[in-house]
Amino acid sequence: MRNVGSSVAVAHKATRRARQGKLARCWLVGIALVIVNLCFVKTNSVANDKTNHYRQWAFIQLNNLDEFYCLDYLYFRESRWNPNARNGSHYGIPQGRSKWLATVDGYKQVEWGIKYNNNRYGSMCKALEHYNLKGWH
Repeated sequence: MRNVGSSVAVAHKATRRARQGKLARCWLVGIALVIVNLCFVKTNSVANDKTNHYRQWAFIQLNNLDEFYCLDYLYFRESRWNPNARNGSHYGIPQGRSKWLATVDGYKQVEWGIKYNNNRYGSMCKALEHYNLKGWH
């Protein structure tokens, strides 16, 4: 003889497990959406986009990865690649003393800084060596 009460309990357990499975899937989907939102959705930060453009422009101008790494470190330390940076009488991404730098975009500032470093130090890495020794370039 079959026990009717036990078959009802078994059915109830199966229904409860199915609900728990659906709930677990909902939680997993929710967590996945939060992770995607945090990691992959583009932020509204224009500064980061422009900063990367200036860095890419510098790499294109130099066409040398080692020189770019030196310039990248130098300009990050000087201005965080901010074309509006100002420190006393020093302006822009390269922190040059020319007031002209305050009036032009970041791309022109990068070009000016590369020419300055090449004329004064011979390369970006030599400019960085000077910066590391003296604290300025």
